Amino acid sequence: MPSSIFAPDTARPTFCRLVGRATFATLIGALALPHDAPAAEAPLTLARARQLAIERNRALAAQDYAASALRDMAVAAGQLPDPVLKLGVDNLPLSGGDRFSLGGDFMTMRRVGVTQEITRADKRRLRAGRFEREAEKSLAEKGAAAAAIERDTALAWLERYYAQAMATAIAEQGAQAALEIQAAEGAYRGGRGSRSDLLAARGALVLIEDRASDAKRRVRAANTMLARWIGPAADLPLADETGTGTIHLDRTALDTELAHHPQVAVLAKREEVALAEAQLARANKTADWSVELAYQQRGPGYANMISFGVSIPLQWDQKNRQDRELSARLATVEQARAEREEALRAHVAETRAMIDEWDNGHERIGRYRREALPLARERTAAALAAYRGGRAGLADVLAARRGEVEVRIQALQLEADMARLWAQLNFLLPDEGLRARPAATMNGSVR
Repeated sequence: MPSSIFAPDTARPTFCRLVGRATFATLIGALALPHDAPAAEAPLTLARARQLAIERNRALAAQDYAASALRDMAVAAGQLPDPVLKLGVDNLPLSGGDRFSLGGDFMTMRRVGVTQEITRADKRRLRAGRFEREAEKSLAEKGAAAAAIERDTALAWLERYYAQAMATAIAEQGAQAALEIQAAEGAYRGGRGSRSDLLAARGALVLIEDRASDAKRRVRAANTMLARWIGPAADLPLADETGTGTIHLDRTALDTELAHHPQVAVLAKREEVALAEAQLARANKTADWSVELAYQQRGPGYANMISFGVSIPLQWDQKNRQDRELSARLATVEQARAEREEALRAHVAETRAMIDEWDNGHERIGRYRREALPLARERTAAALAAYRGGRAGLADVLAARRGEVEVRIQALQLEADMARLWAQLNFLLPDEGLRARPAATMNGSVR
């Protein structure tokens, strides 16, 4: 747990340190995780948890399957349409002596033929390219999903880490309260204390026990959420190092960096798909021809025949059909481009605000470490010294102790909030991009 928050109290009396060991161990055991992790297992680091979540998640495999399916569709779309086999009988008599005869009348013919639509190569290329762009969009969606999984896993890991830290702080507070009850009982029996001091100490312990119960629930809930991402590995003990002291974003180049934001990348691929559809609509303004070849067999006394022909669609109303379709596709391209640009602006503004909040939070954490926590410890030490000298009551010591613990818990809560903000900032971009970028220190300068 963070040593800056849980620094030892040098003013604690010797008898408190001796008597409090058993009580402290008991409370820590009560706040432990519901599942005991094997002692031989290495602690679970944040990086390992993210890796496990990526390996375990099935949504990423689903995106791979989708991309594979679209690439197969691209290959199919690049081929000529299947030829059409035609079978039939022409000019079959319905009356007279040759009624229903296949060879009696010279006009009756049994026909077999084949028709082939000749789709131009550039149009087939555009059809294949559209599916390729769809496949690329699916992979971009996979990148966005992977970044979200890493972020949510990091948030779950940090939630459990700080829930356990909070539980430890409350357990230490409970140990102190138990020791203060023993001191109050000794003082009361020796005639140096009052019954009200004893009741106050017992009342403080009851409140701490209630707080400890809630802390235990938070630890279990955090462990459940972590298990949702990494499975049974969530029962492992966590490593002590969070690595949340730096962010990997350069605030002077957010417009450039966030152009690679997974959600922006998905919108960019959507724009490419819309552009491919517009190019295909433009190509459709030139109709595809079909060719047909048929062999016709007549009766024994007549010559067989062969026929061939060409079919050409007549686009007689292009301004209301093909031109309208092209106009709609071009409008869709502009819509996709506008959505991408607006999403980028929103992400840049949101990220700037988050970085400012992160800087301010670490400034406050430094103030807690330099000033608030030392002052709270000094106040507790002064109250203890006055109590031992008979110049203050136990209530003053209890108030000082509660104040010190509250300051420590507030500092810990602030650290937890900044850690969550760190996770949101550090996983805005894909991990591969982060490794190639310099890390920024707490004040935003680039190392």
